[in-house]
Amino acid sequence: MKSEILYPGAFPMVRVELASGEHIKAESGAMVGSSPTVDVESKMEGGFLGALSRKLLTGEKFFFQTLRASRGAGEVLLAPTVPGEIVILELDGVNEYMVQKDGFLAGADSITIESKMQSLSRGLLGGEGFFILKIGGKGTLVLNSFGAIHKIELKPDQEYIVDNSHLVAWSATTSYNIEKAASGWVASFTSGEGLVCRFRGPGVVYIQSRNPGSFGAWIRQFIPVSE
Repeated sequence: MKSEILYPGAFPMVRVELASGEHIKAESGAMVGSSPTVDVESKMEGGFLGALSRKLLTGEKFFFQTLRASRGAGEVLLAPTVPGEIVILELDGVNEYMVQKDGFLAGADSITIESKMQSLSRGLLGGEGFFILKIGGKGTLVLNSFGAIHKIELKPDQEYIVDNSHLVAWSATTSYNIEKAASGWVASFTSGEGLVCRFRGPGVVYIQSRNPGSFGAWIRQFIPVSE
């Protein structure tokens, strides 16, 4: 598959060119348009139990779309639900990525997607829940964010602190711990930061410039409350 980001910035799309017989997997509802040679199918990634675990435990949709060029070569246009950037990664079959629940947009059929359980403390305190997506294999992976995507490259033992609500994805070679943003609990929460993730390299961390929870709170103040 060949992929290209159209209209880079807040409202991008991805154009994927498929050879005859080639197919990709995408988040349910991600397709904007396609050539008439492309068929759309529903697939439970990892079988019924794998799909069920993603739905119940990470909040991901139960089904993926499978987009197949079954009647000759064609193209597919994909777009995320929320305004934000798109990044395309090429997985080499060795390195894996941990992806927060809304970060996956599409990928080659050769990549693998599974739910990964975090430790109890990370699940309770990390803001992303007990489960995240673990994505590996070899092929193209397309991620999306809420807001702009910023890439942080960490050298061995180099550390970087990220507000957990701004995480998109990170390479499995990094380690991280959840900790208070400030020295005390009161200062951490009154500062508006609460809990953060301290990453240690080597590896790569992708973060998003907007916080979905904060944006949701801002929207709610304009919604009339019924008596």
